[in-house]
Amino acid sequence: MRRIEHWGRFAAGLILSVLLLSPFAVQAQTWPQRPVKFIITLGAGSGVDITARMFADRLSKKWGQPVVVENRPGGDGIVAITAFLSANDDHVLLFTPASTFTAHPYLHEHLPYDPKALGPIARVSNTLVAIAVPATSKAQNIKELLDMARASPGKLNWASATGTNEFLFAGYLKENGLQMAKVPYKNTVEALNDLAESRIDMYIGAYAIVRAQAANGKVRILALTNRVHVPSLNIPNVTDAGVPGLAFDGLVGLFGPQSMPIELRERIAADMKAVAQDPDVVTKLTATGQVIAPGTAAEFSKAVAEQRADVDAVGRTLGVKPSK
Repeated sequence: MRRIEHWGRFAAGLILSVLLLSPFAVQAQTWPQRPVKFIITLGAGSGVDITARMFADRLSKKWGQPVVVENRPGGDGIVAITAFLSANDDHVLLFTPASTFTAHPYLHEHLPYDPKALGPIARVSNTLVAIAVPATSKAQNIKELLDMARASPGKLNWASATGTNEFLFAGYLKENGLQMAKVPYKNTVEALNDLAESRIDMYIGAYAIVRAQAANGKVRILALTNRVHVPSLNIPNVTDAGVPGLAFDGLVGLFGPQSMPIELRERIAADMKAVAQDPDVVTKLTATGQVIAPGTAAEFSKAVAEQRADVDAVGRTLGVKPSK
């Protein structure tokens, strides 16, 4: 009789637990229920594209559903972002550098999307960002380059990948009373070719793209903008080089709809962290010019907010008001 009463109480407790279980927790446990899509703001072969495909391959095995990567480059990242937001689907996620969009309110008079609609899920890595000059440049380090610019206002020029990198460097120049002419490019390959031929004096962009020209002796990398020193590379970061005002981390991570429950974000972030700890993944992604730095939704959200704060400060320096 006691045994029956015991099992009765156990069963009642179990039923109550199930009834009280959050529907969001259930969703997190059962997701994904169909194929997942990662939309990428950059083209095939970019560091972020390689990263996304590596994670997609391993996550598809972990989740038991296909994970498809879709490249939607163009429009300064807006093409991919609007495609992601238009889907309004927790199985369609955005895999991108945060720098793709953090400066958008200052670079575009009218934004076709609300930046607050992007919900951080997981930080994945930091893309290494390099400051490089032609091999023929007299500048052997970043301070010498800035001294040259100070000594000859407006004589030196520079180029960058569009987005936050470009915006932050322009702010640094103004804040420090430096004048360098900006040369616009539609794609980074043209800019790097011109850098190698000494047609431009400085380029700032992804280390993964610059290093090939550095390896063949055509360009010289002066520093990396990342705040954390990279032991595997014999290249100083800007803080080590005495120019902390140029410090900037190329945050890369996964975003979902803002309505996605935190329980589901945490579940996805945990799965991505498990993939990021695979030694094979670390080795391959390090080779693409990235530092693996997995983080939770809260950690990624905080890092994105800090980057936005840096951009806002530059906006004030440049006297530019954000679009609404």
